[in-house]
Amino acid sequence: MKYLSFVLFFIVSGVYAQLTVRDDNYIFVTDQVLFVSDNVNLGETDSKIYLRDEAQLIQGTGTTGNAGVGALSVYQNGTTHNYAFNYWCSPVGDNLATFGNESFRANLIDDATGLITSTDATFTNLDGTSSPLVIASYWIYTFENSAQFSDWVQRGATGTIAPGLGFTMKGTSGSGNNQLYDFRGKPNNGTIANSVADGEWTLVGNPYPSAMDAVAYIHDTDNAAAITGTLYYWEQDLSVLSHSLDDYVGGYATYTINAAGTIETFVPATFDTYNSDGSLNTAGSSSTSGKQARRYIPVGQGFMVEGSVGSTGTVQTKNAHRVYYKQSNTDSEFFRLANSDTEFITENEQNSSTTEEVSPYGEIPDDYKRFRLNIDFNDVYTRQLVQTFHDTEATAGFDYGLESKSPSGVANDAYWTINQEPFIAQALPFTIDLSIPLHIKLSTNSNIRVRLFDVQHFEANQPIFIWDTATGIYTDIRQLPFEISLPQGEYANRFKVVFARNTLSTEDITADTFQVVQNIINKELIIQNPNKVEMNRIELYDMLGKLIWSDTDVKTTTNYTINTSSLSENVYILKIKNKDNAEFAKKVIVKN
Repeated sequence: MKYLSFVLFFIVSGVYAQLTVRDDNYIFVTDQVLFVSDNVNLGETDSKIYLRDEAQLIQGTGTTGNAGVGALSVYQNGTTHNYAFNYWCSPVGDNLATFGNESFRANLIDDATGLITSTDATFTNLDGTSSPLVIASYWIYTFENSAQFSDWVQRGATGTIAPGLGFTMKGTSGSGNNQLYDFRGKPNNGTIANSVADGEWTLVGNPYPSAMDAVAYIHDTDNAAAITGTLYYWEQDLSVLSHSLDDYVGGYATYTINAAGTIETFVPATFDTYNSDGSLNTAGSSSTSGKQARRYIPVGQGFMVEGSVGSTGTVQTKNAHRVYYKQSNTDSEFFRLANSDTEFITENEQNSSTTEEVSPYGEIPDDYKRFRLNIDFNDVYTRQLVQTFHDTEATAGFDYGLESKSPSGVANDAYWTINQEPFIAQALPFTIDLSIPLHIKLSTNSNIRVRLFDVQHFEANQPIFIWDTATGIYTDIRQLPFEISLPQGEYANRFKVVFARNTLSTEDITADTFQVVQNIINKELIIQNPNKVEMNRIELYDMLGKLIWSDTDVKTTTNYTINTSSLSENVYILKIKNKDNAEFAKKVIVKN
């Protein structure tokens, strides 16, 4: 007897505590959840469960553990070619006649030849191919408890990979970056622990043949005591066709979410530039993926986590984190596009569903504010930074589930700082006099452009300034980008994001107090001061912030002149201070 729709009827009704498949029988599940309260026993070699068309297996609180020498088969598609990595985590392990989860090997992956038929994938050294499926064993690595590149461990086709531990694998040529893999083995179940350490990274992932809820995973009390709360997803520029490490163009996208599940904070990997609406720019390198991590982590997805200060030593996945959520729905993807349907079933809510609209980067509740900065470096790549504001959930310290440490990895970079560490996502209580340092670190002389994106719940007339404290210039980036050329170096406190001009300004110095004009014939700048406002100091800076001229003994007149004959034709910043140290600054163009 074959177990088909008759079995599924009872499974959906939720009456199975245990599920046993014997002899050459199989269960075929399509486009729905298979829920088993306790263990799954696949008795013999030919005993099978096939999950197809986004069907998933969820198991309950039983502690017996899965057993048997049969196999569950579940599909997942890789999204890269033979020169680029996906990060994986196997939903199955070996299927020896023992209870409990077993280690995975890459040679458990099959090449699907029909709806339920398959052949073993074969292996080569460097370059995988699509049909028949040939996997490049050289690129299969794990990474555990380290911050050193040298600590990647090569596993190849037959090396064992512990349950829950992630691994790298390059894609195939001829697949159109959409290679189908058939994972066959004993389904993983129950609590799975992997080691983590303070300040060190471990490649883990979703180890189940079902989706996993990032809220439940990140905010599990055991995990909150073990990791920083951010998931790091690797992405490469698929236009680069090389196996040489020196040629790789890629980076880590980051994802975190608050405990209520209302604030998702995703930041894309840094190797693209973006337009003001968040779409990819034509400048810079040309990944066209638009990849985005979402709340529901799909089958097989791997990601990095970082151990936190005082880590308990293990990060855990549990059945309580599992949900039935289709990968084709809005809020889940294996780094690929998704449609607008939404359906999910948890262990306790097997029939619940919901439908919602989700913006590309996530809408936030009305009592929060948010904006993003797109910071372009030489039109080669963009570092995106996020600021989220809330009066109670956000604090001046580290806020788990709202903030993400920077994955670094680029020579020229920008970031926020928390406890002197770099962050790409920060959350703060909002006040109009807030001043947020924008840290810029350059290994080479660079052209910098700062643009604003994803502004949510700010008043339309509320400016958002980049304040260059060296020149005194405020640039409202709601109106135009801030641009500057900077020499190599580190700028920790020069640039700040502010929402109002310097509070030292007084009514004595306003935008109308002074007029600055140039007399090209006489080679001089003229400061017109019709109200004879007392001037205490006048300074002239170049656009790099270098002081090139000053007068500290200023006579108050209606017209003050500065000789420009020794200056090169360029843009300068003129700063005027009064006796109260209030400041007027203006960009001027000198032409001789």
